[in-house]
Amino acid sequence: MPEEASGGSQAQPKAHQEEVGAQQAAASRQPVSSEGLSTAEAEQLLRVHGRNELEEKHTSKLLIFLKLLVMPMPIMIWLAVLVEAAIGNWVDMFILLLIQFVNAFIAWYETTKAGDAVRALKASLRPQATARRDGVWQTLDAAALVPGDLVLLASGSHVPADCRVNEGTVDVDQSALTGESLPATIRAGEPAMMGGTIMRGEVHATVEQTGKHTFFGRTATLLQSVDSVGSLQRVLMRVVTVLLILSFLLCGIVLIFLLARGERFRDALGFIVVLLVASIPIAIEIVSTTTLALGSRQLSAQGAIVTRLTAIEEMAGMTVLCSDKTGTLTLNQMVIQADCPTFAPGQSRASVLQAAAMAAKWWEPPRDALDTMVLGAADLGALSGLRHVDFTPFDPTLKRTEANIQAAGGATFRVTKGAAHAVCSLLPADNAETVAQVNAKVEEYGRRGIRCMAVGLAEGKGPWRMLGLLTFLDPPRPDTRDTLEKALGYGVDTKMITGDNVLIARETARALGLGTRICTPEGLPSLPASGRVPRDLGVSLAPLVLASDGFAQVWPEHKYLIVEALRQAGHGVGMTGDGVNDAPALKRADVGIAVSGATDAARASADIVLTEPGLSTIVDAIIIARRIFRRIAAFLNYRIAATLQLLLFFFVAVFAFEPQRYNPQWPSYFQLPVLMLMLITLLNDGTLISIGYDRTVASPRPERWNLRQIFFMASVLGLVACLSSLLLLWACLDAPNPGSAFQRLGLPAVEYGKIITLIYLKVSISDFLTLFSSRTTGFFWSSRPGGLLLGAALFSLSLSTVLACAWPAVTVHPNIPVLGLARGEHRWGALLVWIYCLAWWVIQDALKVAAHSVLIAFNVFGVRTWDTGKGAVDGRLLGIRVDVDADGTPAAPLTQYTTAQGVHHEVEAGLTDLQQAYEQLHKDLAGARGADERRTLEQHLTAVQSMTNQINELTADGVDFLETLKQEFVADMRQLHADLMDWCQKKATSLTALSDRTQDTNQRFEKAQQETRSLGVDASAI
Repeated sequence: MPEEASGGSQAQPKAHQEEVGAQQAAASRQPVSSEGLSTAEAEQLLRVHGRNELEEKHTSKLLIFLKLLVMPMPIMIWLAVLVEAAIGNWVDMFILLLIQFVNAFIAWYETTKAGDAVRALKASLRPQATARRDGVWQTLDAAALVPGDLVLLASGSHVPADCRVNEGTVDVDQSALTGESLPATIRAGEPAMMGGTIMRGEVHATVEQTGKHTFFGRTATLLQSVDSVGSLQRVLMRVVTVLLILSFLLCGIVLIFLLARGERFRDALGFIVVLLVASIPIAIEIVSTTTLALGSRQLSAQGAIVTRLTAIEEMAGMTVLCSDKTGTLTLNQMVIQADCPTFAPGQSRASVLQAAAMAAKWWEPPRDALDTMVLGAADLGALSGLRHVDFTPFDPTLKRTEANIQAAGGATFRVTKGAAHAVCSLLPADNAETVAQVNAKVEEYGRRGIRCMAVGLAEGKGPWRMLGLLTFLDPPRPDTRDTLEKALGYGVDTKMITGDNVLIARETARALGLGTRICTPEGLPSLPASGRVPRDLGVSLAPLVLASDGFAQVWPEHKYLIVEALRQAGHGVGMTGDGVNDAPALKRADVGIAVSGATDAARASADIVLTEPGLSTIVDAIIIARRIFRRIAAFLNYRIAATLQLLLFFFVAVFAFEPQRYNPQWPSYFQLPVLMLMLITLLNDGTLISIGYDRTVASPRPERWNLRQIFFMASVLGLVACLSSLLLLWACLDAPNPGSAFQRLGLPAVEYGKIITLIYLKVSISDFLTLFSSRTTGFFWSSRPGGLLLGAALFSLSLSTVLACAWPAVTVHPNIPVLGLARGEHRWGALLVWIYCLAWWVIQDALKVAAHSVLIAFNVFGVRTWDTGKGAVDGRLLGIRVDVDADGTPAAPLTQYTTAQGVHHEVEAGLTDLQQAYEQLHKDLAGARGADERRTLEQHLTAVQSMTNQINELTADGVDFLETLKQEFVADMRQLHADLMDWCQKKATSLTALSDRTQDTNQRFEKAQQETRSLGVDASAI
């Protein structure tokens, strides 16, 4: 397993590897064996040893709350509290403390709620184990295992406890324990440690230690893997960093300016500290985590359990879905067929079936779909006198099983079943004719979508001979084609990656509408011996992957490299699978999805585990993920705009507006009381928690983070809101002067205390109205907000308005008078601010729409391309080329190519049918086509060429082109069919008329002959 696929476990110290080796060596000196336990014995041992579970590290809720008080953002508030205390601003200090604890409580509540939700979902993914109880093999909760249990360790399953192998050989991935990337071979009498994954083989083992007494349990603290930072965390860190730098820069400039102007250090520092705290995006991570947690609950309701929250956000940007075939795209329910070609004398379908059953453990429950099919059709009673001497279970690299059988008389022979090419590779060199016959049959059946399983036999140590081919079908799931078409409609291209035969894969792909360009491993690179993945796969391999519809007959390392190549090329890659051979690719993909019924290895490597059969849940997950992405993007857009509005407003106000210049009794610079600033922050953050419940529409194409676009749009919103606030401040300060805006409007001047509350209410209202503008790229009414978000915003707006109206007449530090708008004279202030804010909201929203239109029109910041950081990926979805020679015939076959989205599958069938129709028409009319028919054909070709040129001009935003394309093809085909039928009808009419004339001529000739005979004239002479 490559280093990347082992979860970073290669960083384990060498001493730790040696400790594992010593543990295994010591245990190997104490051989133990078991034939299984009874239920009563197991229950008694369970009371003694406890459940087979590790003691999960659980952080108390009190400790979580305390940690929230010492995170980077709260530390900024603590510093502000210390500064306010140092300068003696006790009221401001207590206000900041109140804000600190209120924010911490909100964060604690949402964090613990999200954590409880994720733990509840993970609880449903408890590993299972196959153990022998009461003489019967049963599937149990692995936590119920006890020392002395007899368990079955098979490929794809986890080692459920510290066990000792009773017999046989098995390869175990112990990278989580030792850091070794290569699997270790465990033989009879040797221990297999809990935490390993069976990569190859199938054996019985005896449980020796469980739970915290296992080696894994004793060293669990050393095995903590460090989660990689997801794209969402990187985006949040970049946003917070930019806002913090901007806040410190502007606040530092203001502080220097105030000190240079002669303001008291105490007052200036107190103002700057509070402004800095108000501009800090305290709730940015809380809101994001809460939104993702809500999304995970929505996904669980759809049958998708999320084990890594950030995978939701990454699924929103998924552009390519690599999917295993068997059990994922198909039912994995094999239906055996009556056809059974045989290649050895005396063999029949029944004898081939019996040999295939011998190549499985027929006395145990079937391990997979193939064994279920074979054992269900074979006569198992005839095998009663046989026993396994040795057995090699299915291996994804060998692609076959093998058993060494001993008959009742002592004679031994070997049987094998598996992929035809794998069994053919065992045949002697002089069996070339048999190999050719087998390959011909496999190809013949493959074209019909029928799979083949070869069965071979060898007497003793003699050469292998081919017995026959069992034929069967693994039909696609009924909903798979519809699911893939829907995924395609959302811009997610599906690539089939399977180890199955290329012909079967091609037929399955054709039936599912995936396309038939299925490649084989030839030309694919191999993983180097060092295990290090080449860094040029995005250049060398990705174009081949994108140009194909899938790969067949691949090994697990090929799946891994295909996924890595797409990731290096900048694509968001999803991988679905169910087997141990899919586990490395599942772990490497941006979004690993284990389907229903997946092995333990696949489930452990996946980010999302499906609990319902099929892939239909994936489309629901894509829609939910993109809605969540929109919510987080809207929140970031708003939070940046709100910070810019607040910072720039006070920055400009300090430099441009000096209240004392308008009235000597007023302060020397404008500022809001600490309580008002903190109320703005608290009400905003409290409202934003509800954004996780907002109503959003999923994007029709994959999402991506374009921070330049987000910052630009947020700047437009923030600058408009800031400008409107500055204009209102200027108008209020200038109101007493002759010719002021207030006087021209017939409004009286207001006292300074009401100017403070006017600006407080203006900033509060603008903030919440900006929230509704930031939700959409169109006008604010284009998307109705969620009920909870709307209710929270209306509550906060109402509370802000009431507070602004009822604020008592007080003077706060440092000498800032405050007066409620509904107190004293002129009580119309609140109404005026509301009208003013609503008018500017319309202007703000219109400028937002105009700015977004400019970005789209000129592709500013690459909004129409996928700039992944590794080169921009063209967003054009499909291209078609039709070249026409002078005589109107196609110069080359119709071709199609794909780029980022690869949605050619939707119309591939139409393209193929159209090409075949034209070829057939040219062939049939080559000798008899007249000028009219040729002119009609040229018109059709010209129409198709014009239509395809229009398609090539579509941008990625033109996602509705698919339906238009279908309609054009349908219309063109109908017209072509009508023209062809009309021509055929004309020819048929002509032939009928000619036949009638010929028959009439013959009749006349016969009549003339009769007349000449009656006259005695020799007709031959005539």
